[in-house]
Amino acid sequence: MNTHPYLVPFNSSFRINHSATTPDSPVESEKKLKKKLEKVNDQLYELQRKLYAHNRYAILLVFQAMDAAGKDSAIRHIMRGVNPAGCQVFSFKQPSTEELEHDFLWRSAKRLPERGRIGIFNRSYYEETLVVKVHPEYLKSQNLPVKPDPETFWEKRYQSIREHERHLSRSGTVILKFWLNVSREEQKNRFLDRLTDPAKNWKFSKSDIRERSFWDQYMQAYEATLNATSRDFAPWYAIPADNKAYARLTIANIIVDTMEKLDCHYPEARDEEKQKFSEMEELLRSENTKSFD
Repeated sequence: MNTHPYLVPFNSSFRINHSATTPDSPVESEKKLKKKLEKVNDQLYELQRKLYAHNRYAILLVFQAMDAAGKDSAIRHIMRGVNPAGCQVFSFKQPSTEELEHDFLWRSAKRLPERGRIGIFNRSYYEETLVVKVHPEYLKSQNLPVKPDPETFWEKRYQSIREHERHLSRSGTVILKFWLNVSREEQKNRFLDRLTDPAKNWKFSKSDIRERSFWDQYMQAYEATLNATSRDFAPWYAIPADNKAYARLTIANIIVDTMEKLDCHYPEARDEEKQKFSEMEELLRSENTKSFD
């Protein structure tokens, strides 16, 4: 079992009020953290190449957080340098009319990564146990066959997610889920920054303030969700997110550590293939090349 300090335990004992939004001990300067991340970026680049060539596993990275926690920038900085051909990012916002005509896992299932690729969900099917739990009125638009029973409905959704992730894991998809744990005070500061910096005005939405007023309800929903769905085959990590540079490096290290354990490697040619390589090499070296001078 992974012993990373921010791993959410699999025994329903996770408590948000005991979960840090800042590192447990003093950390290095932002400049040094960025330098360390650059080295991890290089490792991730090589691991992604091997993952693609090995073609036995897919990686699914799930990012969930309150607004302004740093999901977008974390994805951008962590995946910097990775071959775009082997990585895909999808964001899940308010579901469309077509998506509402299907089960809640349908729209994300269509976006799952193929073997050899890294798939990133910026928000995910977990919105259905977070936003929808805080705003149960959203269920009315889902045209469910029976009226949801509040005593059992959410546990059934957790169960559906666990079974979905277990199936993916058995099929070769390695799932890592990151909750960026930003404090309410830090979120306030980042919202103010968006309002006062013209280059960041576009990031701000009135709905951000409305959802902030439901902070306590969201924390309860996150705590219940993480406890119900953190498993060894699809673990959650509660990442302190008040320090963006620290959060990015922590997430990147978890991804690299996990991918290294997969022991992916470049396929090795069989003896008969190597013989053909020698023949082709000899043919290429002996051919007459036409000069265009």
